[in-house]
Amino acid sequence: MLQFNIKGDNIEVTPAIREHIEKKVEKIERYFPEGTNANAMVNLKAINNSQSKVEITIPMKNLTLRAEERHEELYAAVDLIVGKLERQIRKYKTKVNRKFRDREPTGKAFVMFDNSLKNEEEETEEDFTIVRTKQFDLKPMDEEEAVLQMNMLGHNFFVFTDAETNDTNIVYKRKDGTYGLIETSSS
Repeated sequence: MLQFNIKGDNIEVTPAIREHIEKKVEKIERYFPEGTNANAMVNLKAINNSQSKVEITIPMKNLTLRAEERHEELYAAVDLIVGKLERQIRKYKTKVNRKFRDREPTGKAFVMFDNSLKNEEEETEEDFTIVRTKQFDLKPMDEEEAVLQMNMLGHNFFVFTDAETNDTNIVYKRKDGTYGLIETSSS
């Protein structure tokens, strides 16, 4: 059973909005095994009075479902996000079942989600084959230099060694044009 935690940023979460979100997102419950409890964290945000941004995160034991959608209509964004979540479930189920089918001589597969997806399972299979490998030395630098290097290369991310901590970090360009930093630690 899904429990909802709906928050609004620059937008009031009206009963109608809450009802629409719960009604739409509860549709993915049919993919969960019976008795599954999960929390759906929903964040709504109004952007410049012209767009709505909807984020839904559903952390589970072996998987975290997360989708984000921007749209001029809040209700349309919710509808689109449910489709994204369903595709994630199908993709994960196909991947897990294929892995266990290849390993298990009995052909028994681990069931994370309900088998109501049997015919959809083979619908789309993404190939996760690595087609190119690069090797490079990580030069010690600070975040600002890493952002400059990333922009000079025209990439959306850049891996570097932090000059102060000697840890491997990543800077990346966000959809809104700002920059993000992923810090790693050796522990």
